[in-house]
Amino acid sequence: MTTRRSFIKSTTTATAAVGLAASMPAAMTACAPKIVRCGLIGAKGMGFADLKAFLGQPDTECVAICDVDQRVLDARISDTEKLQGKKPKAYNDYRQLIADPEVDAVIIGTPDHWHCLPFVEACKAGKAVYCEKPLGNTIEEINIMEAAANKYNTVVQIGQWQRSDPHWRDAVDFVKSGKLGKIRTVRTWSYQGWMGSVPVKPDREAPEGVDYNFWLGPAKERPFNPNRFHFDFRWFWDYAGGLMTDWGVHIIDYGLFGMQVKAPKSVMAMGGKFAYPEDAAETPDTLQAIYEFEDFTMLWDHGIGIDGGYYGRTHGVGFVGNNGTLVVDRGGWEVIPERKNNEDMMERVELQKGTGKGLEYHMENFLGGVRDNRRDLNCSIDIAANTARVAHLGNIALKTGRRLYWDSEKSQFLNDDEANQHLVPSYRSPWELPTV
Repeated sequence: MTTRRSFIKSTTTATAAVGLAASMPAAMTACAPKIVRCGLIGAKGMGFADLKAFLGQPDTECVAICDVDQRVLDARISDTEKLQGKKPKAYNDYRQLIADPEVDAVIIGTPDHWHCLPFVEACKAGKAVYCEKPLGNTIEEINIMEAAANKYNTVVQIGQWQRSDPHWRDAVDFVKSGKLGKIRTVRTWSYQGWMGSVPVKPDREAPEGVDYNFWLGPAKERPFNPNRFHFDFRWFWDYAGGLMTDWGVHIIDYGLFGMQVKAPKSVMAMGGKFAYPEDAAETPDTLQAIYEFEDFTMLWDHGIGIDGGYYGRTHGVGFVGNNGTLVVDRGGWEVIPERKNNEDMMERVELQKGTGKGLEYHMENFLGGVRDNRRDLNCSIDIAANTARVAHLGNIALKTGRRLYWDSEKSQFLNDDEANQHLVPSYRSPWELPTV
């Protein structure tokens, strides 16, 4: 029980504390760290990885999680409570999460076909946005998202976290030094042996607790199939662009970054389901795309189910110069000299190892932007939009089966109505492609 004496003592102490706070200089109170509160939309895979990276930064809190799979939602609510000691709110509709006044920043970890709508909604609501890659599932979606972020001055970071990884940036600095000599081609690739065939499975009822109609959203109406759900959605054109947009936006991005270029003049691609022709996937397990720039070419090459990439690496970028080749992947970078007359054309650079903390640095960079209201982040909207468009160009070239010429100013193909039909998605009612 509170006695009169203890009540008077506590009241006096509280009053003194208020007086002290009132007498503090404004600069001192302004220095108090701002807790950034996030809401997560899409919590199954990379969405939750992003959330953990977010909560790994100081002065952060997750106040809400949204998912259309109730089992995933329940599990992530519990997981997050263990991480931060506080239970976030649960939503099944992303619009309710975005409308929540406690949410400062939105993390979007949904399948690709569900990036555009919540992204634009979050921009309009004045939230900061961390969105998984690729930015959008079509080039028109990408254009709309870029326009929305710029119109509403949204602080945006896209999950191409290699942009924040120091050894990748060090590799680009070396490329820019000119020591490699004239760079004639850039090789970008991803060979993923752990990603195997997708066995054919029959359609069936959606699992209990899954709002499948909402999961489909703007995509075509189709019966539920487990192959199209959760991780494997990325192998179906309705929802994603296969390995080209899944890994390509990471790897192609550094080819563009190192060469300080944006859009290619032309693109052509060849590939198909050569390794697993009878499995359930729609996107190619084997693909090569050639991009033409002003004075060099860039190759994208991917293979699912095998690890036989270039230079003994399952993924990476190779800047092929007259004096030597710089090779970089998530493990590190090195320079392999060209040899003429039994002499190296330049000094070899042994492997410079990476830190393995790219995602942590990326989230730190995002939160710095949120706190300072700064938009020039390591993977800002303009960087991510450009890279995602380039990756989608390769897929469209594959679908049309011919060389395509790209007008980056008009964001359309030159004299090719058929190819241009692949730029704009057709949304299923009642969902509509957003306008900005």
